[in-house]
Amino acid sequence: MILIPLPSNDFDPSEASIPWKLLSSAGFTFQFATPNGKKAKADERMLTGKGLGILKPGFIARKDARDAYAEMENSKEFQNPISYSSIKEKDYKALLLPGGHAPGMKEYLESKILQKTVVDFFHSEKPVAAICHGVLLAARSIDPKTNKSVLYDKQTTALLQKQELLAYYATRLWLGNYYKTYPLTVQAEVTGLLKSKEQFKTGGSLSQRDSLDDPDVGFTVLDGKYLSARWPGDAYQFTIRFKTLLS
Repeated sequence: MILIPLPSNDFDPSEASIPWKLLSSAGFTFQFATPNGKKAKADERMLTGKGLGILKPGFIARKDARDAYAEMENSKEFQNPISYSSIKEKDYKALLLPGGHAPGMKEYLESKILQKTVVDFFHSEKPVAAICHGVLLAARSIDPKTNKSVLYDKQTTALLQKQELLAYYATRLWLGNYYKTYPLTVQAEVTGLLKSKEQFKTGGSLSQRDSLDDPDVGFTVLDGKYLSARWPGDAYQFTIRFKTLLS
């Protein structure tokens, strides 16, 4: 069983639902977790495009992800999450950390319970996959044995600074800080928790999103049993490589 923790609202629908759909189809099972054990809700703007204006076609979740989210939202496991406080690492085979940038993500990104959970999974050497802001949660997880991030010695990627700032500056006049979760960018904070800035990998083109038929368009970084990706445009390659880790 794969554990997917989520905030109460505002997580990215693509980064949760595409892995859920593909891996569920392959026979894997899931347990969702939320702060209070109540059903989570994705970032509505990413599902509807409301408020994105002329940028909607490029910023909204793609149709395949919206369709996958609708399926996931109606699934029994999504509708019956456990609370963060009920998580026990020993009950799960792997950990999947989706991202999201809207304000509701903060309770997930700042959760001490989830940070401890991440440390437990690293100690147990179980597969951990993180995408976009999910990498920030992993990076903030400090191993008490070393007083360093669990990613300190790892190669990783995450949401790129140029991606985050492009979205922020393109929309800040009417959406404010919607695309900028914290004053420091994800890339800057994650890189600051690594042993060397060279461990952070930016990957290639961001001009298109990957797909089931063309996953090589995406970019992921695998280091041992830790897998990372940058944004929803990497979701298919991310899922395919995660599936390999789970085999």
